[in-house]
Amino acid sequence: MADLFSTVQEKVAGKDVKIVFPEGLDERILEAVSKLAGNKVLNPIVIGNENEIQAKAKELNLTLDGVKIYDPHTYEGMEDLVQAFVERRKGKATEEQARKALLDENYFGTMLVYKGFADGLVSGAAHSTADTVRPALQIIKTKEGVKKTSGVFIMARGEEQYVFADCAINIAPDSQDLAEIAIESANTAKMFDIEPRVAMLSFSTKGSAKSDETEKVADAVKIAKEKAPELTLDGEFQFDAAFVPSVAEKKAPDSEIKGDANVFVFPSLEAGNIGYKIAQRLGNFEAVGPILQGLNMPVNDLSRGCNAEDVYNLALITAAQAL
Repeated sequence: MADLFSTVQEKVAGKDVKIVFPEGLDERILEAVSKLAGNKVLNPIVIGNENEIQAKAKELNLTLDGVKIYDPHTYEGMEDLVQAFVERRKGKATEEQARKALLDENYFGTMLVYKGFADGLVSGAAHSTADTVRPALQIIKTKEGVKKTSGVFIMARGEEQYVFADCAINIAPDSQDLAEIAIESANTAKMFDIEPRVAMLSFSTKGSAKSDETEKVADAVKIAKEKAPELTLDGEFQFDAAFVPSVAEKKAPDSEIKGDANVFVFPSLEAGNIGYKIAQRLGNFEAVGPILQGLNMPVNDLSRGCNAEDVYNLALITAAQAL
């Protein structure tokens, strides 16, 4: 796991990437930003009252040299942010509503990213996924050609690294969604120097069972291959056919995936969420994420049970996405 993050850290160090952390009074956030700034990896911006944040850092014996602190209540550029917010929401927010919204640290932090004052955002240590993702979807929005954002986990154990998607966002993706998730997940894999070999998962392998659910995945494979013909991608597969060479030989002998997939696209959120947690708890894999993909600029969501190292690592990932 150390190798995974040292590779990412090498990519981002010295690139002057600015990452905003809306939860400025959280101990884990302060510990991580102190270390990020101290190691000169990236430039952290934390949101909150400067006196309270400095007092908290002092209490924790942390130095915040190199960390910028912005308070929405005293921020000099607030009027510009309010106007930009009203414009971006296209009639869905008045100036008064924008002012109120921008006192919320997640909305304020997301606007800093949108306006280019920061390159990405990391939140969720003290907020729900919805609180982190909603401002991103309203302000930053998804990339052209991408209809929905999705959430992946990097699953790591020793030298082994896999990408699991979507384990965080889309409850019941359709064929178009699954194809999109597959392509975006392959791009995320490349960011970690994983050469993507994408398996679209189901309870059927190459038509061994027929149902609306299996057809949905088979259709997604066709769409993904049309959109990204250069990708090594196939399905539909049961997990063993995607992962075990001897099973692949029997169940899908003609496939370009020979039981050597490393990016796994689950057919639904419940399958993805259950799958990554089984690998994490029974297989002793470390689960890094969820990493949100498909947005114009990177916003990532921490687990509320995270520690300072998780914050540090997700900040590295966010910086790598920004580059």
